[in-house]
Amino acid sequence: MDRNALDNIMSRTSYRNFDPNVKVTDEELSTLLHAAMAAPTGVNRQPWHFVAVTSRRVLDELADALPYCKMAHSAPLAIVVCGDKSKFLEGDDATLWVQDVSAASENLLLAAHALGLGAVWTCAYPHEDRMASVSRILGLSDEFVPFNVIPVGRPLKLHAPVKKWHPEKVTYIA
Repeated sequence: MDRNALDNIMSRTSYRNFDPNVKVTDEELSTLLHAAMAAPTGVNRQPWHFVAVTSRRVLDELADALPYCKMAHSAPLAIVVCGDKSKFLEGDDATLWVQDVSAASENLLLAAHALGLGAVWTCAYPHEDRMASVSRILGLSDEFVPFNVIPVGRPLKLHAPVKKWHPEKVTYIA
């Protein structure tokens, strides 16, 4: 059995301090975006849109505007994951886009870890003020809902993941 995928999942952790002098390569960025778009999606709607930000000015604006995104000041890249309203389902399924872009975001985080990069998920949605700030800074049309901002870069210092396994949170029914 190949345990690489499981090892990657179990050892992934969030990084908030990046080496500002080491860029994410175009090939790494492409791999991150391909991984994100490989996520499962309801009815294969793929209701996502990604904005890859490498502009120092824009990264700093995002860091200043969002309360939990200060690490973007040192990140060479941030990927903003958005919902694409034109791909949303209707009726009872109208909010399934949140699950789809969450799956894409997790794929992106796992791919970053597999590439030796650090990343952290900082939320915009459902906070109206944060979504408005991201939309304004990026010049997004109303068609896109900013879901999160994921700063990415080379971690300054590696650390172990937080222990999250708690068997008391599982109910087994046989």
